[in-house]
Amino acid sequence: MNVSGQHIAVLGLGVSGLEAARLLLARGAASVTVRDNGSGPKLAERADTLRALGAKVELGGEVGSATAFDLAILSPGIDPVAPLAAALSAAGVPMIGEFEMASRFCACPMVAITGTNGKTTTTELVARVLEAGGLRVGVSGNIGTPFSAAVAESENLDVMVLEVSSFQLEKIELFRPFVAIHLNLTPDHLDRYPDMDAYKRAKWNIFRNQQPGDFAIVNADLDLPELAAGKITLNTAGLPADLTFEGGMLTVYGAPVLAQSRTHLRGPHNAENQLAALAVAEIFELSPESTAEALCTYRALPHRCERVGEVRGVTYYNDSKATNIDAMDKALRSFDAPVVLIAGGKDKGLDFAPMTALVAEKTRAVVLIGQMRAKLHNLWGNAPAAALAGHPPIRCHDGGTDFAAAIRLAGTLAQPGDAVLLSPGCSSYDMFRSYEDRGDQFRACVQALVAQEDASLEPAAALGALAGSLAGRLTGYDSGANPQKEAV
Repeated sequence: MNVSGQHIAVLGLGVSGLEAARLLLARGAASVTVRDNGSGPKLAERADTLRALGAKVELGGEVGSATAFDLAILSPGIDPVAPLAAALSAAGVPMIGEFEMASRFCACPMVAITGTNGKTTTTELVARVLEAGGLRVGVSGNIGTPFSAAVAESENLDVMVLEVSSFQLEKIELFRPFVAIHLNLTPDHLDRYPDMDAYKRAKWNIFRNQQPGDFAIVNADLDLPELAAGKITLNTAGLPADLTFEGGMLTVYGAPVLAQSRTHLRGPHNAENQLAALAVAEIFELSPESTAEALCTYRALPHRCERVGEVRGVTYYNDSKATNIDAMDKALRSFDAPVVLIAGGKDKGLDFAPMTALVAEKTRAVVLIGQMRAKLHNLWGNAPAAALAGHPPIRCHDGGTDFAAAIRLAGTLAQPGDAVLLSPGCSSYDMFRSYEDRGDQFRACVQALVAQEDASLEPAAALGALAGSLAGRLTGYDSGANPQKEAV
């Protein structure tokens, strides 16, 4: 991509917008103008950084109306129909996404992973498998380093492994991964998309430019368009597929290759991720020994059903990464012991009614937090008998917006042998900076309880003392945060 002499607008000053502007300046753009409707210390700091490099930055009320640009770059956190973007589109300014732009500078083959759930784990697994096979691997996208920053090293890599959200796929034109992986699709982000068809079409863009000789690794249960790439199917729910999960065994083309019990991951949803990594290993013709070693030594990242402590016989699990219904569903199904569920957060327009029977079956009680707490209380706490599948009514409790108090309440409702599970099913931006912030605060609360129990103090006193310090950290989302972290 030659941007020399071009006047380019970058919309959004999150981390992706910041790195996109850096990349354009480094590649010789005549001018780069960055626009963000937000304000605050983080944005001001980023603005100072870019101005020092020669960019023009417009924040908040200073955003101008000029439309004389050769190209506009859209950050994934900015909705294409938002006024910031719509004004340039109406003026006829060509617009591509940050991800599309970065891909045009990538000098190595790309393996791209999307899906509603499991993207990050699969991205990590694929990278580990390729590294174990002796390849030089970069990892970026919706995980860690933005793609616009990672492409600088792509000439020294054999492959770039990318986690890709639907937001990043919305403005695709030429992006063509050598391997595209689509894991699953369940309702999410219906506050951005008018319906599931729109969400699905955004996901399909991962295959849009693939050609014969490329590969598409897809779940056999997905409704997909006709694919030009060679298709490899996987499934963990009994459907015919090239790679399957049967009796606890990962199989490839009918041959058992690895017992999941040898790995640190559990359950069919994790088997889906492992099968995708095995399919990549087949494509790159990696040795079975190195692949098995990589899968066996990999440990799950934080905030994914992470065991964080035990207090008086109650085990606490941090599944803050569960920002949609399907992730909550999979977390609940992984427990045999009764669960006290902490759920709720920002309203994304999702329908939690289908979860009623499972919540009734798996939980001793539910503690509801954040923006969604009243809606979930009305739905689950007043569920008709027909929706409860023969289980008793769901005990719903209002945990409010005091997170430490909600955790304290969950602990009092649990009995020895139970699990307290933070699996919100919602994004975090009503109370926290990110799902990581939410999970980190949960872990800190639980670890404080563990320490106080060791000192023979009452758990209520421990969390009460911690509540004040945490209260100051509860902040709403602003445009200076990284909105793509929960984009799926």
